[in-house]
Amino acid sequence: MVVDRTGSETLASRRGATRRQLLLGGVAAGAGAAAALGGERLIAHAGAAPTAPPPPLRGDGVVPFYGAHQAGVETDAQAHASLIGLDLHPDVDRDALRRLMRLLTDDAARLTAGVPALADSEPELATRPAHLTVTFGFGPGLVARAGGEAPGWLAPLPSFSIDRLRPQYTGGDLMIQVGADDPLTVAHAVRMLLKDTRSFAAVRWTQQGFRYAHGTVAPGTTMRNLFGQVDGTANPRPGTSRFERVVWCDEGWLAGGTGMVVRRIEMKVDTWDELDRDGREFAIGRRLGDGAPLTGGREHDEPDFDAKGPLGFPVIDDIAHIRRARGDDPGTQIFRRAYNYDLPPAGGGEVSDSGLIFISFQADIGRQYVPIQERLAKADLLNVWTTPVGSAVFAIPPGCHEGGYVGETLLEG
Repeated sequence: MVVDRTGSETLASRRGATRRQLLLGGVAAGAGAAAALGGERLIAHAGAAPTAPPPPLRGDGVVPFYGAHQAGVETDAQAHASLIGLDLHPDVDRDALRRLMRLLTDDAARLTAGVPALADSEPELATRPAHLTVTFGFGPGLVARAGGEAPGWLAPLPSFSIDRLRPQYTGGDLMIQVGADDPLTVAHAVRMLLKDTRSFAAVRWTQQGFRYAHGTVAPGTTMRNLFGQVDGTANPRPGTSRFERVVWCDEGWLAGGTGMVVRRIEMKVDTWDELDRDGREFAIGRRLGDGAPLTGGREHDEPDFDAKGPLGFPVIDDIAHIRRARGDDPGTQIFRRAYNYDLPPAGGGEVSDSGLIFISFQADIGRQYVPIQERLAKADLLNVWTTPVGSAVFAIPPGCHEGGYVGETLLEG
């Protein structure tokens, strides 16, 4: 310490000491604080619950391929789908069909499990199955080649007055439905499966569709079509006795399988836009906002077709879509699993080329589906804005067990 002759500290010495004391004291305080903070962190860490693992990726989801029924019927509908109709080459016989279906079954089982196809040229694209399902359907031509007995309903649908069918969306001997929650997964699976078929069949048509992406709405929410309306409210619920009765066949080589209708329906969205909201709801018979019938409060309320408005007219019009789609016979029910499509407009002032890939499954197409479509063709307000441009019917054979193949009940019988 520096002092003057009288023994007093000088101002400079006091300032120097003060700085040294503050510096030393600050270092000590900082070290103590750091130690205390570290201790608190250690204590907090010791008492904290283990960090939860991240949720599983949607891309890792697997739907089992093998089973009594083919996947892709009662499976929760995925966000993306491709349907391919194929025509068999003239020389394909029963033996060739066995080879084809063994090959397709093996690769479909691999791909749906997240395993590359047997000769997969891009194996990296197969590692995220994203709830991939592959479903095979047989047209009347394939069943005839196999020498099997086709159910009476396995034939082109009757000619309906509203149809304007185009060959590029109609018919087919073999159908492959590929669905997944990721479009890359769908595209890769389609390519691998079509590589299997090219020695046996030629592509007749391809249709691609979409629904809400996973996570957009709560599970179990009814899909919406591009008119904004809920689509499929009256569906039987998978796993119920009603679903079993409506969907699954119980006789012959098709026992455990079902019948499939694929209809491509062009929707005139541009002219639909010209209709006000009340007009749209009147045409459908349901409120657009919540999907409830005009006589109800919630989507799944039963419509009251006898209810009258203040002027004595039916609340739900006699030719509203919901009324025409409902029959008096409870045996005429179907299970819908439709997808939207939206293509670039062709021009001419239109801004939309949109519609619905209507898919329904039912045990007997002639008994269940045809009466519904006949009523709709005869009178349905939605016919003003919709036109069927494609139509095909397939038998969906039952599933198979590991070591077997889809179609063996027909081809080995």
